Amino acid sequence: MKVTAFEVASRYVYPSLRRRLVEHLREKGLRQREISELLHVTQSAVSRYLNMDRGALIDVPKFRDIDEDLKRLADEIMEFRPSEYEIHTELIRIALKMLGKGYVCSFHASIDPGVNPAECRVCIELFG
Repeated sequence: MKVTAFEVASRYVYPSLRRRLVEHLREKGLRQREISELLHVTQSAVSRYLNMDRGALIDVPKFRDIDEDLKRLADEIMEFRPSEYEIHTELIRIALKMLGKGYVCSFHASIDPGVNPAECRVCIELFG
């Protein structure tokens, strides 16, 4: 294994979750500037998420429970305007859930041929 689960989570899972969260906020009619203020990121980052230039390698909507968690988070962000740390905490919680359910195993194997999803249970045992 050349790419660890934590590297997969930080390089691919987290950005993909953030991109999907941006999409949910956009679907609610928010403009890029408003989304950037709510998420405590730059407007440029929001633009890159919406243009699929960042966080586009994992198809988050195919994991319905994860997508529902992100929709719920988008609603909470609009209603309660949580801090940057609260949003980050929830995104990490969702990322760990995704890892723990084994949703990322085949993706991990696609970027690191040394990973055998049939044998590796690291994420499922640690986060499941």
